Amino acid sequence: MYPGMTRYCLVVCVLCLAALGQQPPASPKPDSSGPAKETEEGIPVSNELVRKECGSCHPSDDKQRMSRISHRRTTPEGWQQTIKRMVSLNNVKLEPDAARQILKYLANQHGLAPEEVKPGAFEVEKRLIDYKYAADNDTEQTCIKCHSFGRVLLQRRSKMEWELLIAMHRGYYPLIDNQSYRRMGPPQTQPGPDGRPPDNRHPMDKAIAHLSTAFPLRTPEWSRWSANWRNPKLDGRWLLSGYQTGKGPVFGEVTIKPNPSAKDGDEFVTEASYTYVRSKQNVRRQGKANLYTGYQWRGRSFEGGREGTAFREVLLLDRNQRELTGRWFTGAYDETGIDVKLVRVSRDPLLSGVFPASLPAGVSGRELQIFGANLPANASASDLDFGPGIVVKSIVRSGASSVTALVDVAKDARIGGRDLAAGGSILERALTVYDKVDAIKVRPQSGLSRLGGIGFPKMFQQFEAIGYSNGPDGKPDTKDDIEIGMVNVAWSVEEYTATFGDDDLRFVGSLNDDGLFTPNVDGPNSARSGNRNNMGDVWVVASHQPADKAMRPLRARALLIVTVPIYLRFDQPEVGQ
Repeated sequence: MYPGMTRYCLVVCVLCLAALGQQPPASPKPDSSGPAKETEEGIPVSNELVRKECGSCHPSDDKQRMSRISHRRTTPEGWQQTIKRMVSLNNVKLEPDAARQILKYLANQHGLAPEEVKPGAFEVEKRLIDYKYAADNDTEQTCIKCHSFGRVLLQRRSKMEWELLIAMHRGYYPLIDNQSYRRMGPPQTQPGPDGRPPDNRHPMDKAIAHLSTAFPLRTPEWSRWSANWRNPKLDGRWLLSGYQTGKGPVFGEVTIKPNPSAKDGDEFVTEASYTYVRSKQNVRRQGKANLYTGYQWRGRSFEGGREGTAFREVLLLDRNQRELTGRWFTGAYDETGIDVKLVRVSRDPLLSGVFPASLPAGVSGRELQIFGANLPANASASDLDFGPGIVVKSIVRSGASSVTALVDVAKDARIGGRDLAAGGSILERALTVYDKVDAIKVRPQSGLSRLGGIGFPKMFQQFEAIGYSNGPDGKPDTKDDIEIGMVNVAWSVEEYTATFGDDDLRFVGSLNDDGLFTPNVDGPNSARSGNRNNMGDVWVVASHQPADKAMRPLRARALLIVTVPIYLRFDQPEVGQ
């Protein structure tokens, strides 16, 4: 470097920041009294293994409160991430069994109440959703530059812990000072809409103030739950209903039994048997699961023990211990999954669903299959009631888990959702009556796929086409539109023209007849101009021919972005293993 260049660069940097009305992130002021001390009452750690393995870096006080650990609560995934960080960055030596025991203790005793988990459940269920945090936009924008806000929703910390978390981010990821923790534009001078003076605090200070108030260490929800929770008895039969994008509804049964080798009553073995009713594909799975904090189910299951068939299971148990809801998922990016609901089977009849779940008015002799448990073994037509305008003509087959019936739908039957009453049980909106398919939509409306197959795994994208009736008002895209469900379509891909001579269509990948997009390989492509890789944007198009052949086909499309792999991943959750 030339003489004086260091001073020159520093001056230019400061001038540029000033020109932007931007200040460098605030640095902690030196404290002659020594390290900052925690002022909030932490949660005592009574587990000797945690105190032994973690105590060399996290000392305890006379009330068994350990530094850092006692001042944070989070999910099993959150504690797992912390343990892995300690191993990878701080050279902690832990045997796998010890790590599992520590994780279980922290998730149970320093966890979250059900009410605290539900708003951020999409994070641990690995759902791709467009989440907006309405409580504080500035805090949201500070955090989501690097990760979803779901990570924040699933944390509870003392004020000092929130400060230390931001300090950790700045230490491990120096670029974050310019990416997230900077002040954009000149200070505000005008009062806000409410007449209050403008808030010109640094973004970090705003975030700390909000997070320590909105997500404090101690909450009434956790106080109630931690005093009351216990390991529930889940053994027995559970009725399964679910839905997988592109494959449709799933019905079946799961048997849960205590793991005979476990001591604490929070480990289980499972056997699942279910059917994709559109394709009539039958599946059997065996698995194991842990139950954390008395309600957080984390498991893995396989078809015939084959590793390539693994599903991760993330479910939440309701307070009545009668329902488990969540998601089973797989894929290198967790992109393939089933939305799952398990309901405990008792002696009473129980309904889980109907297929097909929609019928047009005026049809006769249409076969319907009703799924459930403890259904009448010799069901009669009078046992099933879909309401006025729908007549059950006869029973084709009947059994304890399913009944097949022939039904007629009157031409003047009122369109909309219908409840099914059977054997003293009610299934709300079991069947939808519609007049015709007025429109279709592709779901998701915008999809994401990642190149891979050479250096990194591929991320697939599944699409499906959903039919809609305009509803009673006869107008499209209004509140009374009726969703009909999946419809059969012809799939194709078209160019999303963004530049002159755009050729993404030739290189990004392919779409099969079931709406599953498979991306091309990663890395540069010599067959493409400039030796570019295979990323690009395309339209995914669905075309549906209505039952009335005289009507023109209905078309809909969705945007698909095919991009590069994720080169660096910070989370590899394995709490279900």
